[in-house]
Amino acid sequence: VRDVAVGDTVAWAGVMGSYAEKAVVPADRVVPVPQDVPAEVAAAAMLQGMTAHYLTHSTYEVKENDQVLVHAGAGGMGQLLIQLAKLRGAKVYTTVSTSEKEKLAREAGADQVLRYDDFAEALRGTIDVVYDGVGAATFDGGLEALRPRGLMALYGAASGPVPPMDPQTLNKQGSLFLTRPTLVHYIADRAELLRRASDLFGWIASGQLAINISHRYPLADARRAHEDLAARRTTGKLLLIP
Repeated sequence: VRDVAVGDTVAWAGVMGSYAEKAVVPADRVVPVPQDVPAEVAAAAMLQGMTAHYLTHSTYEVKENDQVLVHAGAGGMGQLLIQLAKLRGAKVYTTVSTSEKEKLAREAGADQVLRYDDFAEALRGTIDVVYDGVGAATFDGGLEALRPRGLMALYGAASGPVPPMDPQTLNKQGSLFLTRPTLVHYIADRAELLRRASDLFGWIASGQLAINISHRYPLADARRAHEDLAARRTTGKLLLIP
């Protein structure tokens, strides 16, 4: 590794043991942080930003005029997915649970904001790709929203895991595609890691991508951060400060 040196500000994602004041990270897993990107922003953006990048650029390469559904549009991942899909020219629909969260999703660029109880009926058969980090509560409705040969990218399960399903369901609902991707397989080699990080930090530095850090917690209060997440008391990105 020749692109980082002692004293550089670096960031990483997907390395265990990061709830700490100091961490030992393999050199080939860190990326240099540009001077015009604050360290806190880099820390907040790295995992979710890289995930949003591969979902919109590789798992399903969003194109101009695509119809995209992003679940949980007020969350950290949701806001990033909305912004990146809009950068690629898509029309973006999203789901939220409250009026306050609807405002955040619209500020991120969502074209239409729906509630979880009516999105499937409103969008049935029209969506090119669904980005679902909610899981059990939204999965069936997401399949209903897809057009024939549409793709469901199930990247998380905040509401619980999706129960086992018969693959024939995908056939009956229009030869649908279903994938369960994870970041590690999209940054497996250093060149790909650096490319995604360079894109991400470039968008942040240029103002094309906003990172909403809604809550900061002392590292000692990590448990409270997780409790707030589980209770759905948060929006945007949470940051632990050593």
